[in-house]
Amino acid sequence: MSLLAPGHRTCSGCGPAIAIRNILEATGDDIIIANATGCLEVTTTPYPETSWKVPWVHCLFENAAAVASGIESAMKAIGNTKTKVIALGGDGGMLDIGFQCVSGALERGHKISVICYDNEAYMNTGVQRSGSTPYGASTTTSPPGKMSIGNDTFKKDVVAIAAAHHIPYVATASIAYPADLKAKVKKALELQPSFLQIHSPCPVGWGFDSSKTIEIAKLAVDSGAWNLFEIENNQVKNIFKPKETKPVAEYLKTQKRFKHLKPEDIAKIQSWIDDKKKQLVCNIP
Repeated sequence: MSLLAPGHRTCSGCGPAIAIRNILEATGDDIIIANATGCLEVTTTPYPETSWKVPWVHCLFENAAAVASGIESAMKAIGNTKTKVIALGGDGGMLDIGFQCVSGALERGHKISVICYDNEAYMNTGVQRSGSTPYGASTTTSPPGKMSIGNDTFKKDVVAIAAAHHIPYVATASIAYPADLKAKVKKALELQPSFLQIHSPCPVGWGFDSSKTIEIAKLAVDSGAWNLFEIENNQVKNIFKPKETKPVAEYLKTQKRFKHLKPEDIAKIQSWIDDKKKQLVCNIP
């Protein structure tokens, strides 16, 4: 039985909805979730309804990790060290607006798991750019034009920032690899505090047919636009190597948000990806 009931309002092919179904399959029902404002919150809990079959708390955009920290402290005070606590949110809530609370929770060593479903923009409020928006992507606040390529910065390396807190476990995952995703969720719950970033394509914000969500998520991994790896006790391990590495152009051409890119722009993105692969084993504190 799914712990996320059907009938919610997520879009067809929603990457975050796929992510949370897999997360809940891994956690089981002995879990408390503090969920930041975002796509999942507004689509799964329209008052007076809810799709969540586990204890769930709606938090402000900025404070899910702080709320989760308070829940963990309260559970500890009553002697419950069995029930796990998750701070959940999108890249806006976890990597931008809410990152101060995330950093504080990790630094203090709260026994929580911070999980980010990364759809690479503020999708709930109109597809504005976030710190996780890729270079060159078109958003409503970084539109391309004669004087602009679109978003002119590369993705924030939040995994390295989380690892710099010297916590037991940090990892990346993708909805295209559900077994790997669920295994990492289980490990994140065992090795707390922990941080997990899950690549979760958005058909509406990225501009692709909703039947292609998993295909595009897999292309992201195969092209190196998204890397799968773990950092356990400050050691990088289990770096995933695709059977066939594909040029990033194959990934970019599937999405409307990149349709304006020129060959030289794609070459710049490919160069960045190649450099990231070389740095992966040595750029984590």
